[in-house]
Amino acid sequence: MIRDLRLVPVALATWATALAVVLWPPIAGTAAVVVWCAAGALLVAAFLTRRGVLALAAVACAAAAVAASGVWLALPARATVAEALDGPVRDLVVHVTTKVEPTIGGVRFSGSATIDGATATIAVRLTGDAPDGLDLGARVTITGGGKPADAGEPAVATIFARSADVVERPPHVFGVASALRRGFVDDVVRGLPDPGGGLLPGLSVGETSAVSDELDAQMKASSLSHLTAVSGSNCSLVVGLAYAGCALCRLGRRTRIAVAGIVLAGFVVLVTPEASVIRAAAMSAIAMFALLLGRRGAGTAVLALAVTALIAADPWLATSFGFLLSAAATGALLLLAEPLARGLGRWIPRALALGIAVPLAAQLVCGPIIVLFAPEVALYGVVANMIAGPAAPIATVLGLLACLAQPIPPLALGAAAIAWLPAAWVAQTAATFAALPAARLGWGEGWLGFLLLALVGASCVVVICRVRPVWFRKACGGALALIVGAGAGSVALAGVAGPLTAPRGWSIALCDVGQGDAVLLRSAGRTAVVDTGPDAAAFERCLARLGVDEIDLAFLTHFDADHVTGVPALEGRARTIIHGPVSEQGDLDEARAVTSDVREGFAGHSGVLGDARWRILWPRAGSRAFEPGNDTSLVIHISGPDLPSTLLLGDLGEDAQQLLASASELGPVDVVKVSHHGSRDQSPALYAAISPRIALIGVGENDYGHPHPDLLATLARSGAAVARSDTDGLALVSIGSGDLTLWREHPPSAASARGARTPHNRRACDPRGAQRSRPPPRPKRRHGSRRALRRARRPRVPPPTESLRLRSTPTRAHRG
Repeated sequence: MIRDLRLVPVALATWATALAVVLWPPIAGTAAVVVWCAAGALLVAAFLTRRGVLALAAVACAAAAVAASGVWLALPARATVAEALDGPVRDLVVHVTTKVEPTIGGVRFSGSATIDGATATIAVRLTGDAPDGLDLGARVTITGGGKPADAGEPAVATIFARSADVVERPPHVFGVASALRRGFVDDVVRGLPDPGGGLLPGLSVGETSAVSDELDAQMKASSLSHLTAVSGSNCSLVVGLAYAGCALCRLGRRTRIAVAGIVLAGFVVLVTPEASVIRAAAMSAIAMFALLLGRRGAGTAVLALAVTALIAADPWLATSFGFLLSAAATGALLLLAEPLARGLGRWIPRALALGIAVPLAAQLVCGPIIVLFAPEVALYGVVANMIAGPAAPIATVLGLLACLAQPIPPLALGAAAIAWLPAAWVAQTAATFAALPAARLGWGEGWLGFLLLALVGASCVVVICRVRPVWFRKACGGALALIVGAGAGSVALAGVAGPLTAPRGWSIALCDVGQGDAVLLRSAGRTAVVDTGPDAAAFERCLARLGVDEIDLAFLTHFDADHVTGVPALEGRARTIIHGPVSEQGDLDEARAVTSDVREGFAGHSGVLGDARWRILWPRAGSRAFEPGNDTSLVIHISGPDLPSTLLLGDLGEDAQQLLASASELGPVDVVKVSHHGSRDQSPALYAAISPRIALIGVGENDYGHPHPDLLATLARSGAAVARSDTDGLALVSIGSGDLTLWREHPPSAASARGARTPHNRRACDPRGAQRSRPPPRPKRRHGSRRALRRARRPRVPPPTESLRLRSTPTRAHRG
């Protein structure tokens, strides 16, 4: 085992040096000279002392020096091309060297460009559809605008192209591979049902152009996206089949290896040379070379040698996440899969233990790397890979056969039809696990998230593999149990247990979505939402916690971001959307993506929600008194036997509120959704007219002073109990037996402990809802023991409560 790991330090030294000089190019020359000198000195020392360790160190320094020298020599050409492409670009000839992949609104690819005799790699983002013939190996002319790339990027510049013309189609073998890929997608799998039909080219030849955005997201959420990235397993299958075919024909070992090598090279061209493909092909080539020499290459040594050779040849691979993930996953399978299988084998059958160990090893090593650019963890990735993994090789082999057999249509179509079944199995597995609660568990960002998840993975390995000493294993097990328990609790609260943490008989809910509005109304089992807040994820959490899966009616009062950013959370839930005036038609794009029933609302519109009746009071149809925005927000009144009389004021300012009061017969209401997050721009006369019993303020951390003390004072004069989402969190209003109940996620006492500073929050609330501004009287110094006197001096603090019951009594100043 130790002998197998001897080349790992060589690979790590080469990778570290390449990463340093690529990220900081000015040090490349110095680093190259220093490392070459170190390699020479170590080689002389190894020759004199006959020590293998010094020879290995000399090899490591030599490989690192090659990488540093490559960067140093490439710097002048890269600088020339980057400077020339900083600005408008016209008729630039680019030789395409990568796969052409679809992106939002166009395609992207990389290629080499030559300017003033200097050649360097550039990235191209083309707007619109790709021209016919644009593929690996083609030569195109592009026109657009260029921008130099940051240090560490393989491409020296990015060209945002407006047009691209194919000058030369992919030649010879590249043209054949391009025709096979295009024909496979356009002809062979076109008639197969989705999503299995679109996924099949990705599983077999890495062609993901037919994979829908929805399926792509599901594959990532279930940690199955690696199946569409051609890697070592695909190369091993192809090489193994070629070698076995030659063996059946009784060909010699050298012929078998030569044929397998040719087949491997053709496969790389067919699937395009991405980072993971290059790594897998290099490992296969090294393994076949070792076989040619009559030696058995250890997997770890082959991986280390492949990584060393590839990074020395192309130092910019050191910054490629794809290359890093591919190498890390392979190393995990070689080093961790067997120990994990032995550890799990103590509790479960050997076959099942090995089936769990393989995806578990890959996820434990790759998870921290993924967190660096996508701070989330695929919670069900191991199980999803266990279920989908066996189907992937079948789809790969049959799909590859269907792709290569296109000149014989019956064979190609038959193989594709059979391969569709395992491809559909993989797609359905991804969809099933992506739909489970907390399929993507949020995680810390950056290096802190990386280290934390790496520690979790290391703890798993220590516990499963029974690493000694025992106290260390127990400590890791305790930390792991604590983390898993906390994670399971978070998942449960975000899923099925969420509705259990709040009262179930609510009629009105004020969601805590930050500086914005999101209010839910419910009557007779029907639910409406008024605005969706500035954060779709926060709105989703509120809906999940309240157990809301269907929304019968959604009101979008106006189109400010703090009211409509969460509209995508309505997809699959909302049936009808009623919106306020729009300034441009693009405002409705997200709403129309949710439902086809999108209507504009004006004063006079009305309808029912369960047993309650709603009506729009503002704005007037055709009025031009205000531009679309805050002052044209929909103002909605709703009431019913199981829903308190409620007025929702949107973001109306004082002038619009005064016009509303003069145009509508507004009487006392039970609940008001305060306008504009409690800003100062309010009409005290309006609040005096409606005399609310409860005032809801959707507000978060802000620099505007919301809610303003003047508004809070106005509400206090009207006798309203105030619930604000920044200090109270989720607030629920329910009605029963003529009583209103206000439930706060954070009771007033807790809100005070959290640092609420407004005069309203410094006041205590008695159980009857009356604001008590005077502290209780101090006890008189009379008789009694010293202990009793100290007890009497303690301030009387009302017990924490999560509900505030408001009863109609003759003593109330407002409505009885």
